[in-house]
Parts: sequence; C-alpha cells; structure tokens
Amino acid sequence: MKLVIGNKNYSTWSLRPWLLMDGFELAFDEQLVSLKAEGLSERLKRFSNTARVPVLKDGELIVWDSLAISEYVNEHYLAGRGWPKEVVERATARAIVSEMHSGFNALRNELPMNIRASRVVDTSSNADQDIRRVDQIISHYAQVDANGELRLFGQFGIADCFFAPVVMRFKTYSIQLSTMAQSYCDSLRAHPSLQKWVQAARAESEIVAEDEAGIDR
Repeated sequence: MKLVIGNKNYSTWSLRPWLLMDGFELAFDEQLVSLKAEGLSERLKRFSNTARVPVLKDGELIVWDSLAISEYVNEHYLAGRGWPKEVVERATARAIVSEMHSGFNALRNELPMNIRASRVVDTSSNADQDIRRVDQIISHYAQVDANGELRLFGQFGIADCFFAPVVMRFKTYSIQLSTMAQSYCDSLRAHPSLQKWVQAARAESEIVAEDEAGIDR
C-alpha cells in the first residue's frame, strides 16, 4: 500500500488515515506532496482527479477521501477493529466521525492545524460553539482502555484518528477545555504513532501561508 499525504504540519485530512494505519502497525509506504499553492492542483492530480490528499493506492485500487480510506483499511486489513465491537457504540462512533468529517467549519477555518506553532487567535462565537461541541463529544465518549489510556469508546480506532487533528489544534492555540476533554487530548497526543507524526511535522520547514493563523504566543 502507498498513502499519498500532504505536509504533516498542516494536513489534517492526511493525518487521519495515516494515524489509523500506523497505529495498527500496517505496512505501507507514504509519499508526501507539498501543499504550497503554486502548481498544487497539477501535483495532486497525478494521484487522484479530486486534486486532494490523502489518496491510498493498494495494487490497482485507488481510494480517495480520509473516511473512505479508513473504511477500506478497516474492512480489508483490520477485520473491523477500527470501530467498536458493540453495534450501538459502533453506530454512535460512525455518527461522531461523520459529524467531524463534515462539520465544525468555523473551528477549521479559524484554527488551522499548525503543529509547529504556538499561537493566540481571537475566536468567533461560531468557533467557540464548535469547540464546546467537540468538548461535549470527547467528555461523553472517552473511556479508559486496557492500557489505562483515554480513548473514544475505550479503544483506539477511527474515531480517535478523526479527532486527532482537533486535538492538535487545541494544543497550538491553548484552547481551554473541560477536565475530561483535556485529559483525553493529553492521552491521545502521547500515542506513539501521533508522536511520530508530530516529530516529523516539527522537522518540516516549508510554510503554507494559507494555514498560518494568529500571532505567536
């Protein structure tokens, strides 16, 4: 398998399936494509007509979109372990992942993921509402797993991977959270695969101006 991703410092969509695949110790190659605006569409269309990342290539199969990739990997390589076992929890996990996949636009726009940075941003009321909703989801569904770590639904899976970019945003902009939500964020950031991604992001030097927000703390 090969996973085509964007800059690790900025690319939230790339982080999600990468974290799932690395977290479950799957063998795959990665190919990083710069997200700088000049010539971006042409660079990305080499991999998918959507001109977006991530893109997964598995033999002759090409899958685009972070959720579609995660579902394919879960079905084909993880025997369903990416979702909770119990049917009600599995349905709920899919619901909150879909909510994250398609919503929280104010949070996304005002607080772009920027792992290397430590910034201050004045958030709008819409972004504040998004933050409260994410806090509510995490606080309600975070449970201690078999290793004593907080994970959504008590096991590492697709839900954690989809919330990981927001967890990184909260760190960059020092967003104030409830005690449970903060504990979950701290626990997920300590995951070895997320630490690996963060280290690679900090080693990057390229700046994508469109994803730089706020002032230095």
